[in-house]
Amino acid sequence: MGPKQPSSRLSRRTFIGAAGLSALLVSSHTFAAPRSAKVILLGTKGGPTPSAIRAPASVAIVIGGLVYLVDVPNGVARQLALAGLSLDRLGEVFITHNHSDHVLDVGSLLVLAWGSGLKSPVGIYGPPPLREIVHDSLAASRFDINVRMREEGRPPLAPMIHVHEQANSGTAYRDENVTVTSAVVDHYSVKPAFAYRFDTPGRSIVISGDTTYREALVDLARGADLLIHEAMYLDGVIQLAGGNESLKDHLLRSHSTTEQVGLVAARAGVKKLVLSHLVPAFPSITDEMWLAGVRKHFTGEAVVGRDLQEV
Repeated sequence: MGPKQPSSRLSRRTFIGAAGLSALLVSSHTFAAPRSAKVILLGTKGGPTPSAIRAPASVAIVIGGLVYLVDVPNGVARQLALAGLSLDRLGEVFITHNHSDHVLDVGSLLVLAWGSGLKSPVGIYGPPPLREIVHDSLAASRFDINVRMREEGRPPLAPMIHVHEQANSGTAYRDENVTVTSAVVDHYSVKPAFAYRFDTPGRSIVISGDTTYREALVDLARGADLLIHEAMYLDGVIQLAGGNESLKDHLLRSHSTTEQVGLVAARAGVKKLVLSHLVPAFPSITDEMWLAGVRKHFTGEAVVGRDLQEV
């Protein structure tokens, strides 16, 4: 998976890869002029267990018809379809960390996008060992890929996929639509884990990833128009864990309580806060229950996210 090659879909897109985040590569494209970003919550549930109520957390940012995707949990391709987003318009993919509920469908998404007519390069950005994860995920579909290349005349998929591992905070990607900046957050034993900030011509969007309270996230989110932050409802966590003290300890060390989320939003001075990656996603936890802790610190606009909601 080598350097990204020029494509008819790219128009002066540039990105900064993992080697010190300093190597600037440029390719050419023909998208519509940049315009304000549309942000869609594809899923809003935290954790690996499937739910009939919510899909796992993922965010699509759409600019000029190009889809920038944050995290690729199980079922993300269907959520994109339900949101009315074409898989052949997939652009760059950003992985916050390598837990299964954030990266499980990376290979499936790429194969399905390719099968839907994707013809131009896709960059995948995130922490090690992302390159190995993508390679192994695509290998699981090698038989199907070879059949479709032979019988349907599809181009080779592997040369279209470019994985950029990063281990530190910094500029992760840049093109004429957006500058993406990462910050290392605190997801307990999963290191590194990232939050991402998308600065577009119309608005700035920050996605926390999975994290407990961290000043680096406050700095990343400073003055942002929109902060999409994971949230943990403490009473629900105690109920979810039951007598499993290891699970309870893991959750408390890995995630942010609603009070901590409100503190991040207040200290960063964001304009709007959206709660997502809800832990636990019990339907008995009302929006007011989720927001009560937030409002101890943050008096601005705050909402509880819903699957397929535009924010």
